[in-house]
Amino acid sequence: MAVQDRRYPMRRPQEQPQLRLTHADRDAVAEVLREAYSLGQLDEQEFDERLDRAMRAKVHAELEPLTRDLEAASGGVPGGPETPEAAADPKTPLPSTPVERVIAACAHAGNYFFPVVAPLLIFLASDRYSPYIRRQAMESLNFQLFCLIAGVGGLLLFFLVLPLLVTLYAVVGVLCLPAIASLAALMGKNWRYPMFFRLLKDD
Repeated sequence: MAVQDRRYPMRRPQEQPQLRLTHADRDAVAEVLREAYSLGQLDEQEFDERLDRAMRAKVHAELEPLTRDLEAASGGVPGGPETPEAAADPKTPLPSTPVERVIAACAHAGNYFFPVVAPLLIFLASDRYSPYIRRQAMESLNFQLFCLIAGVGGLLLFFLVLPLLVTLYAVVGVLCLPAIASLAALMGKNWRYPMFFRLLKDD
């Protein structure tokens, strides 16, 4: 049985080179590049250049040259993504550097000083830089928006028990959970806040 080449992008029958990319497409290529860098296939300058081009790419044809000369790195590394769909899964941990982990932690801890604003700015700044930072900043921003909506809803429906409990949870969560999330981010974890809905989602 022939072994499928897992270099990304993997062309699906209906896929055309000029189709517009999603964040998931760029994340998948970024992870392949990180794996290749960790294996020594790319030096630091090549990795930085290719990662920057991947984050700026608009269509599939722009991604193909970035991984064409690489081995199927992610297929041979335990835990590496085998398909773009795996990289798109918000529960799948993304690789991260120490600097990325610190910035991701700031996206969580920044809510103690600049609620909503801190994760929003980091989310916007990381859109073309780091999938890991972007995902953590988006999760932090989602939690702040969830707490804001829950708090306003609880005040408007203060005479009901359930909204009051949700508001209480939001208040306790705002005080405690960003600290836990910051520690998780520093360890490279894919932190997910316990909440009922998320306004922002990966493409």
